[in-house]
Amino acid sequence: MIKKTMAIAALMFSVSANAQLTKVDSVSYLVGMNIGASIMKDFSEANVNLLVKGLQDAMTKQAPMCSDPGNEMLNNFFQQKQQAMQAQEEMNNMAYKQVGEEFLAKNAKKSGVKVTASGLQYEVLKEGKGEHPVATSKVKVHYHGTTPEGVVFDSSVERGEPISFGLDQVIKGWTEGVQLMKVGAKYRFYIPQELAYGPSSPSPTIKPYMPLVFEVELIEIEK
Repeated sequence: MIKKTMAIAALMFSVSANAQLTKVDSVSYLVGMNIGASIMKDFSEANVNLLVKGLQDAMTKQAPMCSDPGNEMLNNFFQQKQQAMQAQEEMNNMAYKQVGEEFLAKNAKKSGVKVTASGLQYEVLKEGKGEHPVATSKVKVHYHGTTPEGVVFDSSVERGEPISFGLDQVIKGWTEGVQLMKVGAKYRFYIPQELAYGPSSPSPTIKPYMPLVFEVELIEIEK
């Protein structure tokens, strides 16, 4: 096996060192790279030596080492693998959900935190003056969004530029929460997952069923 591996490595070095590759040589190599990259996505545990031999035997019409009529073995293998991955993902999601619920239950007991009928939690950091926006209002705000652990996933404050949007175009927690504010106010919202993104995830930082924390300053209700 060691000698075979060394021979393959020597061949690879020889090819890479040869600057006179034909177009067919180059395309052959690139096809192999694409096949390899595709395989790694779904079958990273593959036995590389046997995979290469299978490819070689198929292309040179050699007798196969083993057979799989109707691709039954292949289909069963990947079906079982997919089911195992889905089960693991569901377990992870339930763990994320439990952690989020525990965070909100503990947070609701903090001094100064208020909880609405929907489960939205908020703290008043600074009161404003004037009128409240309504669900169809367009508002200009500054905001800073983090996970419960404090990891920043989006922040107009860090970008140095406020943003305008319609309150009927954002997550439910924002639609409800910003309506509690008056112009000039700054609130901190703790948004339950059912008022945020639920089981979906708009970014790798936001896990499924994760509650979100936002500090929001209402700058203007735009007319």
